[in-house]
Amino acid sequence: MESPWKKYRPFETVRLPDRRWPDARIEQAPRWCSVDLRDGNQALAIPMNVAEKHELFQELCRIGFKEIEIGFPSASDTEFNFTRELIEQRLIPADVAIQVLVQAREHLIRRTLDSLKGARRAIVHLYTPTNPAQREIVFGLSKAQVLEMAVNGAKLIRELTDARPETQWQLEFSPETFVLTEPDYALEVCEAVAQAWGASGQRQIILNLPLTVEAGTPNTHADQIEWFCRHLSNRAMAVVSLHTHNDRGTGVAATELGLMAGADRVEGTLFGNGERTGNLDIVTVALNLFSHGIDPHLDFRNLGRIREVYERVTRMSVHDRHPYGGDLVFTAFSGSHQDAIKKGMDRRAKIGHDALWDVPYLTIDPKDIGRSYEAIIRINSQSGKGGVAYVLDREFGFDLPKLMHPEVGNLIGKHADQLGKELSPREIHECFRANFVNLAAPLELAAFTSKQNGPQSFTCEAKLRHDGETVTLTGEGNGPISALVHALETRGWANFSLKDYRSHALTAGSESAAAAYVSLQARDGRTVWGCGVDANIELAGLKALVSAANRLG
Repeated sequence: MESPWKKYRPFETVRLPDRRWPDARIEQAPRWCSVDLRDGNQALAIPMNVAEKHELFQELCRIGFKEIEIGFPSASDTEFNFTRELIEQRLIPADVAIQVLVQAREHLIRRTLDSLKGARRAIVHLYTPTNPAQREIVFGLSKAQVLEMAVNGAKLIRELTDARPETQWQLEFSPETFVLTEPDYALEVCEAVAQAWGASGQRQIILNLPLTVEAGTPNTHADQIEWFCRHLSNRAMAVVSLHTHNDRGTGVAATELGLMAGADRVEGTLFGNGERTGNLDIVTVALNLFSHGIDPHLDFRNLGRIREVYERVTRMSVHDRHPYGGDLVFTAFSGSHQDAIKKGMDRRAKIGHDALWDVPYLTIDPKDIGRSYEAIIRINSQSGKGGVAYVLDREFGFDLPKLMHPEVGNLIGKHADQLGKELSPREIHECFRANFVNLAAPLELAAFTSKQNGPQSFTCEAKLRHDGETVTLTGEGNGPISALVHALETRGWANFSLKDYRSHALTAGSESAAAAYVSLQARDGRTVWGCGVDANIELAGLKALVSAANRLG
């Protein structure tokens, strides 16, 4: 990788010193067009069969796409027949326009229009090579020849569509590749095609400006889009459309800045499927808008189902870290992240779920796209006390006292480290119960009765087993727990003082169990916690005391 300047050149930009897009905000959703069935499909190692294309088309309609590019009918009988099936079997919702791609060649245009016979709404997507590399290296054409080709194609489409007024037609034109084409020339070709179509405020043309290969940074793309929008002779005649790819890994950024620069429409695919590094991921852009309080007009409430359909028909997979759709995108392993998420979720539970979303590290509520909270926090040796407490609370109902978090978190973390793996919620629960809950060795509470003698006066009788010895002890205190502590002291088994006691119901209902937590401090200053679980809240507290005493040793 020596001397890259000898082989590569920097990207040329347009001059736009008074650019306005940096101060703009996206305030509404663009028009969306899915190109999964054409641009996405052509990039698959095994293209979708007709049944799979039908299934994905139906899923795209359920999501809410109103413009769907379904194929390249002039390219093959399969593509042609799929278009005919959708139309003849009336599988296209009344508010959905199907879009088809065609090159500016007469026989291909005629074949394409034949495929659309009987459609209610259709977009004919015409494209010609305009950037120097394609027009000169690939096609060997001059600027004038490319311009003539594009205009003649638009005129023929207008002639054929005007003869079929039963269909609501729209022309889309793509100067391929716009971002690598000389700006003045790209504008000239687009203006000429718009004129040939008869574009106006009432008869708009879609001018699609492809970033087919990412060549510059997203800000340079925004400059190009703003420059184009500002130099159109009649901005109202055109729907300016974006079609970005992801060669530099910034397709989403380029699209968002392009919308800020004045574009109206976005083409892309689910999860970014497409040639090379992929097309724009519409899921990401739409949910980015959603996270800012903008209705994307696309329904991703069941993103898991959408992902399942996508992965099955395309044979592609969504990466674990893929924005919004990946398995791990709402998951925290880091202790500090887990603690922040737990505090945010706890605060939200207190103030109410109608409040604005404000949970650290989570840009949206996972439930908004059909995800549960179960996998938000996952535990390994790097996890912290807050994460362990979150899992025990959310999954099993143990609302641990905050002062208990470090002791439980450290023990669970050491267990994960010893096993060298992530712990499942079940494993966390089992480890917690084995080390903190209802411990009965060396000391076991076999039976207990208490009597209240006054407002702050209790006496108790406790049957206890200790190292195989069974004894019955009595004690007194200001409550059952302090009475049991006094009973243990009479036998010399209480080398500690009671520091803290908490309790709560584990589940709702009259038959629910209760959990209690007791903290003891040894003579040498060590503090330990124990937990007790029982249907009787008084016995839960006594079992917590015994558990803590056994942990103290």
